[in-house]
Amino acid sequence: MLVIRLHRIGKKNQPSFKIVVVDKRISAAAGKFCEEVGSLNRAKKESKLDKDRIKYWLSVGAQPSPSIHNLLVSEKLLDAKKIAVHKKSKKKEEAAATKAPEIKA
Repeated sequence: MLVIRLHRIGKKNQPSFKIVVVDKRISAAAGKFCEEVGSLNRAKKESKLDKDRIKYWLSVGAQPSPSIHNLLVSEKLLDAKKIAVHKKSKKKEEAAATKAPEIKA
């Protein structure tokens, strides 16, 4: 299965990313990808996307990672809601579940 995801490049403490189409089973560190379809530099707040190629890969069946999905939604390439990328902590969920509702008389 093909996936569109980030491939980290750049110096230590200065990350920048390539946006690549890769087989899901291949590790990002391997550097073997089908095609580079853009770049992202969060420090400078700039992104370059090859919109035609991204639309092509999505039409072929490639699935975007959650971070890429949110980027494509913000660039208006996808009509969908953003996905929560970070997981909620289990401690907060358990505390909310175990807290008994107060009864006022």
